[in-house]
Amino acid sequence: MENIKDQAIEIIKITEGNICDRCLGRNFYPKISGKDNRERGHKLKIALSTEEDLPEKSNECYICGDIFETLKNKLEKIIDEINNSKIEFSNFLVGCRLPEEILDKEKIIWNKTGFKSESIKKEINREFGKALAIHLNKEVEFDNPNMVVMMDYITDKVKLQINPLFLEGRYRKLIRGIPQTRWPCRKCRGKGCDFCDFTGKMYPESVEELIAERVLQESGGQESRFHGAGREDIDVRMLGRGRPFVLEIKEPKIRSLNLKELTEKINNHSQGKVEVLNLQMVGKERRSGVKKSSTETFKTYHAVVEVENTISNDDLKILNTLKIINQRTPIRVSHRRADKIRVREVKEVETKIIDSNHFDLIIKCEGGLYIKELISGDEDRTKPSVTSLLGSQAICVDLDVLEVNI
Repeated sequence: MENIKDQAIEIIKITEGNICDRCLGRNFYPKISGKDNRERGHKLKIALSTEEDLPEKSNECYICGDIFETLKNKLEKIIDEINNSKIEFSNFLVGCRLPEEILDKEKIIWNKTGFKSESIKKEINREFGKALAIHLNKEVEFDNPNMVVMMDYITDKVKLQINPLFLEGRYRKLIRGIPQTRWPCRKCRGKGCDFCDFTGKMYPESVEELIAERVLQESGGQESRFHGAGREDIDVRMLGRGRPFVLEIKEPKIRSLNLKELTEKINNHSQGKVEVLNLQMVGKERRSGVKKSSTETFKTYHAVVEVENTISNDDLKILNTLKIINQRTPIRVSHRRADKIRVREVKEVETKIIDSNHFDLIIKCEGGLYIKELISGDEDRTKPSVTSLLGSQAICVDLDVLEVNI
C-alpha cells in the first residue's frame, strides 16, 4: 500500500492536485478494489488526506477537464439519437473520439510516472456501455455488434454505425442469359451511355439483383454485396439444390426478418428466373467461408455436346479415362485470370447418345475445372479433353450445373 500511496502522491503533485477521482483511480486498477475508478480514486484521496503539503483540487481535472461530469448529458444525447434512428438491433458496442489534448496529457502522466494505466477512452466506453445496456435492455457485443455507437467529443455529435446483415442460402438459376452479379457496362463502366441504354449495365438483371431487391426492401438496407461459392457462366443454368451464397446487406434498419416470407417474396419477384432456398442468418465469417469453398468441393455438370464427326456409344467409352486434368487458364478468361496451369480431378463420367453428332455428358469433378474447355480442348490448353480423346472437335452446346457439393 505504501508504494501505491507514493505513486498516487506523485500523480497528484504532477497535476498540482487538479485530478478527478476517476483519472486518479484509473491508474490503480486492479491494485485497489472498488466498483469503479471513481471509488478507487476517492479511497486514495481519503487515505492521503493526512499528508502534509499535498495540493488539493482547485480547478478542472488536468487530464480530462472534468469530462466525466458530462456523461449523463452525453448519455441522453446518445439515447435520443438511437430512438430517433428507428434502427433495430439486439446488441451494440460503444466508442468515443476525444480531443488530442486529453490523450496527450494522459501520456504525459504515463511518461512521468513510468507506469501505464487503462486508457481514458476505455473507461468512457465502458461507462456508456453499462448505462446503455441497462437503459436499452440490450447486450454489449465486442466481436460482432449489430451497431457501433460513436460519441464524438470534438464535434459533440453522435454517430451510429450499422454493421452489415448476412444471409446465407442457395440459389437456383432456372433460365439462361442472367449473370450472377450486376455487370457494369464495359463502355461507360456503369455511368450510363447509348451502348447500355443508359442503364449502366451489360444485362438488365442478375441473380444478385433479383434476390437483393426484396431483401433491401424488407431490411431497409442501403446496398448489397453478393458472395457466391463460385459462379456459373451467363448461358449456364444452376439447377439441383442450388449454389451456396451469402448476401451482405449494408446498414440494415431491420434485422428481425421473417425468412420464410422473405423467401416467398424473392421467388415471386423473380418470376421463375431465380429461386432461393434455405435462407438463414449467419455471421460475417461465412462471407469468406462460402467464397473459399468454391474450389474445395466437387460439382456435377450436365452438358449437351456436339461432335464434328459421327460417334457411337463405343466411341464414348474412352471418356471414362478422364481423371487428372491439366488446364491452362482458358483463352476466354485470360484477360482477368492469372495465366497458369491448374490441375483438377474428374471423379465420374456418364454419357448417353442423343444422335450421331450429339450426346449427353454428366461429369462430377473438382471445383475450378472449366467444363466448356474440358470439352473443346481450348486449342490444346486443356489436356486431356473430350476433343482430344474422341479425335474429333467437340463443343458444348448447353451446360447446366446439377450439384455444388459443400
